[in-house]
Amino acid sequence: MKKLAVAALVLSTLSTGAWAHEQGEFFIRAGSATVRPTEGAHGTLGHLNGFNVDNNTQLGLTFTYMATDNIGVELLAATPFRHKIGTGATGDIAKVHHLPPTLMAQWYFGDASSKLRPYVGAGINYTTFWGDKFNDNGKETGLSNLSLKDSWGLAGQVGLDYLINRDWLINASVWYMDIDTKARYNSDGTAVPAGHYSDKVRLDPWVFMFSAGYRF
Repeated sequence: MKKLAVAALVLSTLSTGAWAHEQGEFFIRAGSATVRPTEGAHGTLGHLNGFNVDNNTQLGLTFTYMATDNIGVELLAATPFRHKIGTGATGDIAKVHHLPPTLMAQWYFGDASSKLRPYVGAGINYTTFWGDKFNDNGKETGLSNLSLKDSWGLAGQVGLDYLINRDWLINASVWYMDIDTKARYNSDGTAVPAGHYSDKVRLDPWVFMFSAGYRF
């Protein structure tokens, strides 16, 4: 009986250790990533009865390497996000696409044998914009030639991994990203005075991700 108890304890210990986030491990997560901007604008766009950017959900991917049992390095990627941009005075006037790859240094709480691993992270974000264009409504207000400048900024993160077995995990995580850009465009004078404009725009989104992961 004692031998069976000892054997069960050993197997339990080995199983728990096999499920851990350990030094040298690599894992990938995939799931839904929702960008919720906390937007704002200066210049002309900021004086048209409010500046609005809608939410968007895409496939989110994270790639993580455990440098130690508690320190991880993570790269956030995703399929391109698409946002409608508008003001209170004009309604939706444009659509933009962007990708915000983000590199994080992470601290995982708990020890290497824990199935539940909360973590925090801090890092740097690079956001690239393309496909910026005014829609028919924007063109009717006399606006043209929209472009947004790429952005560098800081990012913060909290998350939680739950290890289902030795290979699979589920995850919930939240990021905050500092994304400041400049919107450049022209006006023919229909809605705003004619000229070339360069307005500061703040996106600063919260990003919510729910995912499943596989460990290698």
